Amino acid sequence: MELLEIILTILGAYLIGSIPTGYIIVKAFTGQDIRTIGSGSTGATNVKRVMGKKWFFITLLLDAFKGALPVILAKILTTTFTGIGLLPVLAAVAVILGHSKSIFLKFTGGKSVASGVGTILALNWQVGLIIAVIWSIITYLSKYVSLGSIIALAISPFLMYFLDGHIAYAAYCALAAIYVIWLHRSNIQRLLKGEENKVR
Repeated sequence: MELLEIILTILGAYLIGSIPTGYIIVKAFTGQDIRTIGSGSTGATNVKRVMGKKWFFITLLLDAFKGALPVILAKILTTTFTGIGLLPVLAAVAVILGHSKSIFLKFTGGKSVASGVGTILALNWQVGLIIAVIWSIITYLSKYVSLGSIIALAISPFLMYFLDGHIAYAAYCALAAIYVIWLHRSNIQRLLKGEENKVR
């Protein structure tokens, strides 16, 4: 039963994470494939390039909700290894993998920032809220969404460790930060060259 619970948690979280929010929104309203536009990402920043600021925030919120939901369900419904918080962490990992490697889009997707913040909010809402505020401030001041994302996620494991003290959650934040930064490697190169697109 424990193995079945683990498998169902990972599979369910991955499938929820794989729901391509940005792709669906752009396809439904414009008929375009967002993967052929701008950065090719299905995330909120690329949606903004096509549909404007309103849909940027809608996509952002939906992706964050998509990230939080499986983790919340894992915390409420599962009983396996509850003492170490294993299944919520596995759900969180599966969600961000699903978002960036969606089974519905031939394993393409976004860069897992909003969904990643959603998972952190579900693990500890105070830490998640602080991360969201840090992201907002850095993005607003620098005009670089990628810079805000990289710094906010890089700080997350330290905040989770010192404010929550849960080793498994902090380890997840470290893993998520490394993964999201890796997904932003082309953005980092453009930032270093001064060629990264700014948010207007």
